[in-house]
Amino acid sequence: MYAIFETGGKQYRVEVGQTLYIEKLDKEVGEKVVFDRVLLVGDTVGSPFVEGASVEAVVDKQGKQKKIIVYKYKPKKSYHKKQGHRQPYTKVTVTAINQ
Repeated sequence: MYAIFETGGKQYRVEVGQTLYIEKLDKEVGEKVVFDRVLLVGDTVGSPFVEGASVEAVVDKQGKQKKIIVYKYKPKKSYHKKQGHRQPYTKVTVTAINQ
């Protein structure tokens, strides 16, 4: 069985035991997280969310992704700007899907 839930402005399709990287949550490593904004569970489709459904997960790690370079440049105007960015993430493992 699988479920689709929403967190951090993104939607994820998950099954029990699956590991995924989501937008940063303010939780400690080993803490349990419950996602209640479930859009679909098995054959049940919500409008917009499935009533009483939830996805439970455990936080495995907090970290930052690889650095990306943002370079802005305007020709003939002597303007250039170099900036780096590392997006924070939370790694979670799904433990249960409740209907």
